[in-house]
Amino acid sequence: QVQLVESGGGLVQPGGSLRLSCAASGFTLDSYAVAWFRQSPGKQREGVSCISRSESTTYYVPSVKGRFTLSRDNAKNTVYLQMNSLNGEDTAVYVCATGPFCSSGWFAFNYWGQGTQVTVSS
Repeated sequence: QVQLVESGGGLVQPGGSLRLSCAASGFTLDSYAVAWFRQSPGKQREGVSCISRSESTTYYVPSVKGRFTLSRDNAKNTVYLQMNSLNGEDTAVYVCATGPFCSSGWFAFNYWGQGTQVTVSS
């Protein structure tokens, strides 16, 4: 059974940090591009970051550049999203997903996690 499980979300004050994890079982993440999407009530799903499957090139939506860092730990079959300087606009359910290329549309991503809630509030 293939599975993606996110963890690390929670409640954090503005300016704080969280590290989200996306752990895979039943398949190896290093064969896939891994993207993080976020969804909040009343807003469209937004792709926020992606790491490629080969060179591990990273991509970020402009609103998170310089604040978020995406990385792989292949030994743990896990992708991490380090989130710093969080603000209220970052509040959302964060979901990781795997696909062939970072340039693929969301519909091409085959495996999806259940999501982890990130709430930024004072």
